[in-house]
Amino acid sequence: MNHTAMAEFILMGFSDVPELQYFLFIIFFCIFNISLSAHMFLILLYRFGPNLHTPMYFFLSNFSFMEICYLVTICPKMLTNLLSGQKTITFYGCAIQMYLFVLLACSECYMLVSMAYDRYIAICQPLLYNILMRKVVCMQLIGASCLIGTVVALIQTVLIFSLPFCGSHEINHFYCDIPPLMALACADTWVYEVLTFLITLSVIVGSFILTLFSYSVIIRTIVRKCSSSGRKKAFSTCTSHVVVVTIFYGSGCVMYLRPKSSYGTGEDKFISLMYTIVTPLFNPFIYSLRNNDVKSAVRSILYNIKLARER
Repeated sequence: MNHTAMAEFILMGFSDVPELQYFLFIIFFCIFNISLSAHMFLILLYRFGPNLHTPMYFFLSNFSFMEICYLVTICPKMLTNLLSGQKTITFYGCAIQMYLFVLLACSECYMLVSMAYDRYIAICQPLLYNILMRKVVCMQLIGASCLIGTVVALIQTVLIFSLPFCGSHEINHFYCDIPPLMALACADTWVYEVLTFLITLSVIVGSFILTLFSYSVIIRTIVRKCSSSGRKKAFSTCTSHVVVVTIFYGSGCVMYLRPKSSYGTGEDKFISLMYTIVTPLFNPFIYSLRNNDVKSAVRSILYNIKLARER
């Protein structure tokens, strides 16, 4: 009865620094809009740039769509709470937000694996690339990523929201996440902690190892086969990718592979900002906007627009 009586939660967010509420709103609002614009730009560029109709950019456009969904799941409520004195979220609204967040985060983990696999085939087995990375295979990889995310999100949401919340309903976070919700439970959560640890280990650590393995093989191939200028360019690209991947996975591991007793610190919000706000901002610039193919596609589209206007 205590569990069902919990009609709503309060997202405390950044209420511990009330003097910075408007400043944080401006910063996060700008980041949110820049990230959305960059990801939407990449999706449109893939749609209208004929030279980008390749598996690599097919993955990137779908990854950008996931990032948009990811941002929309977290940021609007966070921005609203920064300006509003009422920071409540309904019980079911919190469950839906957590479900969508976990679904998208897990799907992105395996999308990163798929993208690393695509680069592995392109660099290490170029003669088989068109066979191994047919469009149907790419769609199957994306479908598998989403399926894993759906299953993991359903399990985690059912586990967390089957706990009794009979005490405080103040979530010391800016969105409904697993650790702060588990910290509010008024029951023994040892079993839930173990299950969360095992799920996180299999999803985050497992996909991280697969991604790093792909990049390590890519780098080894580059060292053996490429010229010095080719090595420099490839290393620059791979290093940028690995840095973003490490930030995303590293912050996720720190957040979820910890005991319940360490939840609720101010560091949690900073760690969460890294993978909910910072990496979605950097991803389009790291993965695509520095790419010569993307620049060429932009020039081609602008040239076609110019010709259309002249006619």
